[in-house]
Amino acid sequence: MREIAEVIGRGLKVPVVSLSQEEAPSHFGWLAMFAGLDMPASSALTRQRLGWRPTGPGLIADLEQMRYPEGPLDKASAAPARASR
Repeated sequence: MREIAEVIGRGLKVPVVSLSQEEAPSHFGWLAMFAGLDMPASSALTRQRLGWRPTGPGLIADLEQMRYPEGPLDKASAAPARASR
């Protein structure tokens, strides 16, 4: 989660701050439950069953290449990006 928030923060040119598990619900709301889980995943089964062979960039590389808005953000959008610890 931290690396994703850092890449998006750089793209949007906003500061990124780290939150404790206790602080996360007030920022993320119901999504905090999912943001704090360690859920490793693998595409091995999908690749095996469906013959899927991904060809695009990974998530971080894709976020780094994304075109972020360059104009001023509204007040709500300008809040620091946050990652749970």
